[in-house]
Amino acid sequence: MNDIANKPAPTPSEMSQPFWDGVEQGELRMQTCSECGTPRHYPRLLCSVCYSDGVVWKTASRQGKVHSWTVAHHPYHPAFVTEVPYTLVVIDLDEGPRAIGRWDGDTPVIGQPVTGHFVAREGGSDLVFAASGI
Repeated sequence: MNDIANKPAPTPSEMSQPFWDGVEQGELRMQTCSECGTPRHYPRLLCSVCYSDGVVWKTASRQGKVHSWTVAHHPYHPAFVTEVPYTLVVIDLDEGPRAIGRWDGDTPVIGQPVTGHFVAREGGSDLVFAASGI
């Protein structure tokens, strides 16, 4: 069987490098438009509200609420064979954008308050959410 070291590693681009630098420090960083203040996640060139290319990076709270979730029963990469089934969640972050990550805990509930953290592994880190207060 494959071990966790064989999981795909991210390939940062110039645009996404500040995000990955934050991950290495345990921070969820997201772009914020320097013109209108709209936060955006995933990193991209233009603001979806005013189309400005001006950006500042801010550290997000990693707090939010469960928007949706699913259980993965099929390993979409050989390195995940020993981990299925696992739960993935989509989180409405308090800052506005959505983020996806792994779930740690009992079955998530839509609207449930959560807190995220990064779990380091060889070759990267995984964003993991759990019910707030746990």
